[in-house]
Amino acid sequence: MNTPLNTSPDPAGALDNEDYDALDAILDDLRTRGEDVPQWEFCEGAMAALLCTRRPVEPAEWLPMLLGTGALPTAPQEDGTHFANTAQYEQFMALWARRSAEVSASLAAPVDTLEDERSYHPELMDVRGAVAALPEAERAEFKDQELPAYAQVWALGFMFVVENWPEDWEPPRDKDTATWIDEALDHLVALTKDDTGQPTVNMHAEDGPPSVSDERLNAFGAAIWAVYDLAQIGRSLGPRVEPIRKAETPGRNDPCPCGSGKKYKKCHGA
Repeated sequence: MNTPLNTSPDPAGALDNEDYDALDAILDDLRTRGEDVPQWEFCEGAMAALLCTRRPVEPAEWLPMLLGTGALPTAPQEDGTHFANTAQYEQFMALWARRSAEVSASLAAPVDTLEDERSYHPELMDVRGAVAALPEAERAEFKDQELPAYAQVWALGFMFVVENWPEDWEPPRDKDTATWIDEALDHLVALTKDDTGQPTVNMHAEDGPPSVSDERLNAFGAAIWAVYDLAQIGRSLGPRVEPIRKAETPGRNDPCPCGSGKKYKKCHGA
């Protein structure tokens, strides 16, 4: 289910590490005014789902849901968060637009393998791998913290959109397409759960202690292809169209709905 994917090249180019650092800094600042503001990886998953939603979801609709801002993103609120100023808001939206164009182009590209440089690669962090690679003294600080599995936060962000825009993600009448959507979403849901397999690789540091299982990597690959499937379905289905319901025709002996006081058969039903 998706908004029309943009296949034109992004003149501003792909985001680099400095851009992602800027996004993290903005989200960290927002979090000082709204503790529920998510990490970028969650936003990354939400962005992919928004691009797979059958209709365009405008920022005025998803910003309050995702970041907790009000109708005016820079207006202070008693409950909720807000951008520090217009410049910060515009910077966030400009970076969001560039990344969205990049993801959109990747999902529209005719790729046969995820090794293709044009394929969709979410911006993820192997948190467990990063912590495992720390010196023992620093690693002890995370001893009692529950760390997310690889790609878990990204998948939670994707499903956040699915769950909060249920009407837009309602399965179509065609049973085959509905099954296709359900199967694709099952792959995303699988990633929202913990990685309980035997760790074999560290996705943060090539020579770091293993933190991600082979099963998890396979599930992640399946989830990426599922996003491609959902994007394709969205392009095919387009926005949902509400069926036109014909008004019930009154009986011949019922009062005419025009309010004349006559029976329908002797008024508009004549």
